[in-house]
Amino acid sequence: MNLNEVETPCYVVDEGRLESNLLRLDEVQRRTGARILLALKGFAMFSTFPLIRRYLQGVAASSLNEARLGFEEFGREVHVYAPAYRADEMAGLLKYAQHMVFNSFHQWHCFKDLVAGCGKSVRCGIRVNPEHSEVKVKLYDPCAPGSRLGVRLEDFEGRDLTGISGLHFHTLCELNSDALERTLAVVEARFGRYLSGMQWINFGGGHHITRPDYDLDLLCRVIEGFRKRYPHLDVFLEPGEAIALNTGVLVASVLDVVHNQMDIAILDTSAAAHMPDVIEMPYRPNIIGAEKPGVKAYTYRLGGLTCLSGDVIGDYSFDQPLRAGDKLVFLDMAHYTMVKNNTFNGVGLPSIALFTPSTGRIRVVKRFGYEDYRNRLS
Repeated sequence: MNLNEVETPCYVVDEGRLESNLLRLDEVQRRTGARILLALKGFAMFSTFPLIRRYLQGVAASSLNEARLGFEEFGREVHVYAPAYRADEMAGLLKYAQHMVFNSFHQWHCFKDLVAGCGKSVRCGIRVNPEHSEVKVKLYDPCAPGSRLGVRLEDFEGRDLTGISGLHFHTLCELNSDALERTLAVVEARFGRYLSGMQWINFGGGHHITRPDYDLDLLCRVIEGFRKRYPHLDVFLEPGEAIALNTGVLVASVLDVVHNQMDIAILDTSAAAHMPDVIEMPYRPNIIGAEKPGVKAYTYRLGGLTCLSGDVIGDYSFDQPLRAGDKLVFLDMAHYTMVKNNTFNGVGLPSIALFTPSTGRIRVVKRFGYEDYRNRLS
């Protein structure tokens, strides 16, 4: 992939790497009979949907906009879950959804008559909170004390489940299959008595299936074992990050180099606006040809384009001095970037491009301009 001619900033997604991930996910489907969904909250680049829908069964949406995008652009199953639904959006959601998961029994009772009268079959479920934490960072732990996500066992017992055909749990974030194995044991121990009356179960997201060290065989054994115990249940997984993991880059350019106790390179991209997880998570993205500070001859702090003092990507070292016009390539920038970026300071959004290995061509599929900034405001 020749990135020298790419106008920056620009996200570039490699279709070959994306298909490699999809083939691995499809292996899970073929071995286990489980059905895997694309979670749009992690990756919603709809120009890639024709490729993705060759392999995956549908999308998982968390809003009316995501549900509509999945319905109109993906064209297969749409599964919807949100912590709460707005009454004025329910008709739209029911138009697009085949599965709808409710976060509380109160929400279910508010909308079950609308579901029954919508004129189509919608399979409804309840999200459960098994109160079993695998995620170490509280911000990303759906089972942390005080979590608003899912119904605990003590609030589940004695409820009328008429109209409820499935259960949903989501407890993971960037974890291996051993975390699912432990979680599923808790889910069965706490909620197993209800599974005989269900038709489907959703294991949620956070499965890092396409990571090189992910134990795929264990995942398949866990799913196969569950399906032997509950052969009447359809099993769904909805990883978001795993679909686009290591498939894309963000190409940026150096605009200036200043000095304040250390050399600081200011780029035409932004941690705050273009890769917000760098600040929110936080994490330090890898850059082609760069190392940790001090490892190579020239160390720089890489700063973003906005006026936020903390708009800093991190400190890196390079073999050669950085100069205005040099390009930097940030790795693994397909997931949770395009879906979360913003126009703080009026900074333009990066273009979006596709790389096709068979032709060696990079094709820009979307450029953003003033209207994209203006139309978000009033």
